[in-house]
Amino acid sequence: MYNFDKLIGLIIEKYGSKRKFAKDMNLSERSIYLKLMGKKEFKPTEIDRACDLLNINECEIPKYFFSKKVQKN
Repeated sequence: MYNFDKLIGLIIEKYGSKRKFAKDMNLSERSIYLKLMGKKEFKPTEIDRACDLLNINECEIPKYFFSKKVQKN
């Protein structure tokens, strides 16, 4: 499972809410929620769109979209 905390932080910093970001992504608020909770995967085209909207450089993509979530026991 991936950790989207950095991505969520950037979304809030740039958009103020996930709802506004979802609108610019042309996705429902529920769809964004499910993706950020790891219940659904981001499609490559969605990652590209998010990077454009959030000004994420290609070399930073793994930091925002593919950081592994560490399980605490």
